[in-house]
Amino acid sequence: MTPRSAKKARPRRAARSASAGAIEVSFASGCVSATLRFPGARAILTPAMAVRLLELFEHVEDDDSACMLALTGAGAAFCTGFDAGVDPRLVESLAVLSRPTVAIINGDAFDEGLELAMAADIRVAISSARFAITQVKRGAMPHFGATQRLPRLIGAANALRLMLTGTALGADDAMRSGLVTYLAGSRADLASVSARVAEAILSRAPLAARLVKDAVLKGYDMTLDQGIRLEEDLYALLQTTSDRAEGVRAFLEKRKPLFRGA
Repeated sequence: MTPRSAKKARPRRAARSASAGAIEVSFASGCVSATLRFPGARAILTPAMAVRLLELFEHVEDDDSACMLALTGAGAAFCTGFDAGVDPRLVESLAVLSRPTVAIINGDAFDEGLELAMAADIRVAISSARFAITQVKRGAMPHFGATQRLPRLIGAANALRLMLTGTALGADDAMRSGLVTYLAGSRADLASVSARVAEAILSRAPLAARLVKDAVLKGYDMTLDQGIRLEEDLYALLQTTSDRAEGVRAFLEKRKPLFRGA
């Protein structure tokens, strides 16, 4: 199901398999929401679920009506790892989406599950969630981006402490360190906070949001001067769009802008 076709479908339709898990997709007001439903008691992402997510990410990127993506878990955990055979492109495919992305962390995010959450732009977490990277305990190492994304989020020393010791980080500490962007005290609060975040993102000009994300993420690999030049180029590009003209008109007319993503 593509985000566009989701408008006409039942809100909670899922691609289901008892042994493979499912990804439930819904679409509302420009937000594509994907819920991970794991096949058993353990919140382990299966290869079939990964294929469905990769298809969804591609649809979101290609669908002009999709302005953002939200990803969450269905049970007591967000995701605590991947099965062998999960496509290695999965996490990076989320990270490179041009649309804003939000991980709604409804419970523990461990190992590859945390790597998946870190690929999102914003992380909203419930206060009972824990965060850990434990592969070294098993004689392995992260290979879905944790060694690069975690230091960028919480600093090299804290990242090494988590990865070398496998110590779990509580949600309060994750919030203080910068790993988590918003914190919610209960499941009801998590839904409320996530809805407010989505509403804020969706109320902004979608093209401007994409260009801001592009400037920030590409700037990681640039010098300051190069990053500033990129920002200037993207700003000049934005000035030629209908959304920018609408933003100016709305400001002058003292009304809410009607952005169309063009």
